[in-house]
Amino acid sequence: MSFFTSNIEFVLVETSHPGNIGAAARAMKTMGLNQLRLVTPKVYPSAEATARAAGADDILAGASVTDSIRSAIGESTLVLGTTARERSEKWPIHAPRAAAQLVMKEIENGGKVSILFGRERSGLDNQELASCHQLIRIPVNPDYSSLNLAAAVQVIAYELRLISQSENLQDTDKESELASMGDQDALLEQLDHVMQETGYLELDHPGLVRFHLRRLLLRAVPTSKEIKMLHGILRAIRKHL
Repeated sequence: MSFFTSNIEFVLVETSHPGNIGAAARAMKTMGLNQLRLVTPKVYPSAEATARAAGADDILAGASVTDSIRSAIGESTLVLGTTARERSEKWPIHAPRAAAQLVMKEIENGGKVSILFGRERSGLDNQELASCHQLIRIPVNPDYSSLNLAAAVQVIAYELRLISQSENLQDTDKESELASMGDQDALLEQLDHVMQETGYLELDHPGLVRFHLRRLLLRAVPTSKEIKMLHGILRAIRKHL
């Protein structure tokens, strides 16, 4: 169980109300989860967060605060974003139970998982969702879809707890160690340099090209060894140029 929970991080993005941070910590602790990251919270630390944590003070004390999603998920190999709305771009979307199965498989393969929760009012924007491999949507009542942040955390944490109680986890072979998001970002930056140096990015919408390349890389789920190989290829191209 500890191997499972230590490799799952819940990431709260720009939380407006500190009480929601405390309530989320409480929801996590009841399900045995303890890895919490906060991306630019509006108010933190806060007495209200501590009060709403109701004994989950250790989760708050161990929470890390970062200034960007990129830094929050840099070590993760699988990033799942929560969403309540339909999006123009087509992402794979799962209910919490199916998402928990993905998390289990990732950790069995030696990966580390980040689950992103957006702002109370607006959630995650499209650019932030572009950092996610897949999405989670809780199947709420369409006539009343308002779900508190901590309640969403509780639902997903419960499904993770459920599957962790019914499955056996095994360490994976280092040869198949999955690439972290930080590794993938570094590759995308080098690829960006190559596209600029070759003139490929002399297009009307360079940002769209980068967006689709990121989606391609996320779908591929590369290993660290494969990322290093691609780095070598790009370095050779740049040297030749």
